[in-house]
Amino acid sequence: MTLTAQAPSRTAGAVHGTRGTASSLRHLGPNWYAAVMGTAIVANAGTALPLGTPGLRGAYTVIWALSALMLLTLLGARTVHWVRHPDQARQHLLDPAVAPFYGCLSMALLAVGAGTLAVGRNVLGAGAAVATDAVLWTAGTLIGLTAAAAIPYLMVTRHRIEPGSASPVWLLPLVAPMVSAATGPALVAHLPAGQERAGMLLACYAMFGMSLLATLVMLPLVLNRLFHHGPLPLALTPTLFLVLGPLGQSTTAVHNLADAAPGAVAAPCAHAMAAFAVLYGVPVMGFALLWLAIATAMVVRAFRRGMGFAMTWWGFTFPVGTCVTGAAGLARNTGLAAYTWLAVALFAVLVTAVAVAAARTGLGLARGQLLAPPRPQPAVR
Repeated sequence: MTLTAQAPSRTAGAVHGTRGTASSLRHLGPNWYAAVMGTAIVANAGTALPLGTPGLRGAYTVIWALSALMLLTLLGARTVHWVRHPDQARQHLLDPAVAPFYGCLSMALLAVGAGTLAVGRNVLGAGAAVATDAVLWTAGTLIGLTAAAAIPYLMVTRHRIEPGSASPVWLLPLVAPMVSAATGPALVAHLPAGQERAGMLLACYAMFGMSLLATLVMLPLVLNRLFHHGPLPLALTPTLFLVLGPLGQSTTAVHNLADAAPGAVAAPCAHAMAAFAVLYGVPVMGFALLWLAIATAMVVRAFRRGMGFAMTWWGFTFPVGTCVTGAAGLARNTGLAAYTWLAVALFAVLVTAVAVAAARTGLGLARGQLLAPPRPQPAVR
């Protein structure tokens, strides 16, 4: 097998601006949606913190607006990618290392939608914010459910997966329905009382279970790869943080669902959901902290061995953000100050990670490195 890549012509790009732009987007993959997710979660996690910080709400609004602008820009760029480079787009779908990132499209839509309802109403107004979130949640959920079924199907039927190649990236399409489960409860109160509210709440619980059970099937494959084949390649080491995603997001989901249950389902069910949120969230958050320690140690090891910047660094952001919202939910429903300070500490980590990833991404774009074609590889016979 011979792998080749041809760099775009700089002269042609200078003479034909539009053609040059389209050419530069040839290698724009779905993984770029992780930057939108990582940015939006800062606003969402900040508003979830159980602290009275009204002065920061303006900052969260700016961050949400930035994430919305990033989403619109990336949707346009990815549309150009599909129109101008359909061969590359199909290759992404058939690449087991890239295809799982299609789950990020769903999560980017859901994260921006949640931010629209949480802080965007200050700009758009309550009615427009609810309508926008409803559209983004619906689109993100449909895309997420499709990815959760289609990507595993492609992995079984079309992808050529080598033994020992399991990656935390495989979790991405499976986590997308969990994000729907965590963000959907905010819309419950805006639905008519009765069947609509109950149906929405229970649909979110169904997606919670769907994503959780799928993750429990996939996660042992990732652990088996680590235990039997050693650490991940340096550039992929940040993806270990992706395991935090289903842990933090599921904890967030059960607490948001419990908060939305009164008025949507009968009182006994609402009480049971509140109890389940605590009984589930406490041990899962404990495991999340254990995994955070292990993943951090692996990242430190990778840095010592020369790990450089890659777009995988955005893996440090959204998963940590879900742990912030999960810890905030535990603080609300247990009253323990320890969870409040845990949420604040994780939020500080999140802000630092987003700042570093965003700065390095901007620098990489300015230097033309991140959208450059892959280097040609020597022939393998």
